[in-house]
Amino acid sequence: MNKILVVATGNPGKLREMQAYLADSGWELILKPEDLDVEETGETFAENACLKASEVAKATGKWAIADDSGLAVDALNGAPGVYSARYGNTDTERITRLLKELGNTENRQAQFLCAVAVANPQGEIVFQSEGICRGEILYAPSGTGGFGYDPIFYVSEKKLTFAQMSPDLKKSISHRGNALKNVLVFLSS
Repeated sequence: MNKILVVATGNPGKLREMQAYLADSGWELILKPEDLDVEETGETFAENACLKASEVAKATGKWAIADDSGLAVDALNGAPGVYSARYGNTDTERITRLLKELGNTENRQAQFLCAVAVANPQGEIVFQSEGICRGEILYAPSGTGGFGYDPIFYVSEKKLTFAQMSPDLKKSISHRGNALKNVLVFLSS
């Protein structure tokens, strides 16, 4: 019998990404119902992940998993943070705004953060995990892969932006990958 885990997203791309990370968990991941929307009102990534997982679990009566993630730039006091997805209407607008706000600032240090929460069918949060990937913001985009801020997020140890990395390399070092490693252990036990 398959164990079903509802991913609290309407984004098929995010579903595929989570399926890749959690392929060995023994759980079948499915998208949340299209008409079920949960407003992200939390002040932290963890609060938003818990809110989404809990609400989707209660609404579906199934186990649910949710993540919330974003970019925090040191010189911008952690912005865009929980507003990363709302920093513009498109990836290009978000990147343009961020680069404009940074200007010629020399401190380009930043980190991607990801919080993941798992809720039981009653909506109780039974597991949480967080992951971080440190890097820096380039002055201009580089690379064609990935999405979001990936073309301007440079990981110096790898000498690549997220947008230049293979999916496997990004998966092995990313904030989401770091958070989901712990989730995989939890779901597999």
